[in-house]
Amino acid sequence: MIIDKLYKEVEKKGPVCVGIDTSIDYIPKNFLNKFTSEDEALFKYNQNIIDATYDAAGCFKVQIAYYEALGIKGLLVYKKTLEYIRSLGSVVIADIKRGDIAKTAEMYAKAHFEGDFESDIITLSPYMGLDSIEPYLPYVENKEKGLFVLVRTSNKGAEDIEYIKSENGERIYSIVGKKIQNIGKKYIGECGYSSIGGVIGCTHVEEGIKLRSELNDMMFLIPGYGAQGGKAEDVAMYLKNGNGGVVNSSRAVLLAYKKQENGEDHFAECARAEVLRMREEIQKACQLKK
Repeated sequence: MIIDKLYKEVEKKGPVCVGIDTSIDYIPKNFLNKFTSEDEALFKYNQNIIDATYDAAGCFKVQIAYYEALGIKGLLVYKKTLEYIRSLGSVVIADIKRGDIAKTAEMYAKAHFEGDFESDIITLSPYMGLDSIEPYLPYVENKEKGLFVLVRTSNKGAEDIEYIKSENGERIYSIVGKKIQNIGKKYIGECGYSSIGGVIGCTHVEEGIKLRSELNDMMFLIPGYGAQGGKAEDVAMYLKNGNGGVVNSSRAVLLAYKKQENGEDHFAECARAEVLRMREEIQKACQLKK
């Protein structure tokens, strides 16, 4: 199962998930100018970041929007980036957040679990209903694929819907999480976690402790660290013995060179240093939690 591979990668390399959400304006000018086209520079930049971090990152997450925005050439870079990560044996999450139903969802599943855009795990939105998840399940069951489903996100707008209370006082995100966990019980790996995990923002610690307890066999994809205010000690509450989740960082890694003098010439090394710093900080917080 893909979840067992991800668990082992986190166990071996740590819980950092490097987000390859690369905008053209992130690329240092002196590197960009080496190439005849922006799409070639974009892929080479991604490749350098991946090469510098794959032995210290539990997985990678590629946000499709950054590539869709560049049209056909951008999607070719997206394709090559996914393929390159998988060729190294790393787990790649395609951050596509699809949320449609029926035949449309079947086509999304085919598009992102087969062919040019094949990835290991994809992100989904369940807020149209659980029938928006069902078309992906054959791939989880038969094709070694996985899902991270939005449960409680880290953005301020989460309060608009996810925090609404039901008649019995339970938050919508808690109800959704339990429903997703119930679907995932059929796909639990040897590691004790399901190949259907949840996207859980790390910006509310007390809620995090409760969610980690309730969703005990769900692997978490954890956004919100760093720029959105989440700290290492917050993240530790969402992990179990340093595993059970992956903590995403995108811009802080991709743009780490901007914090260093003459960093543009060493952007990959700066990215690696940021991943190692983040990993050490989170692992230390997990030890303190014990």
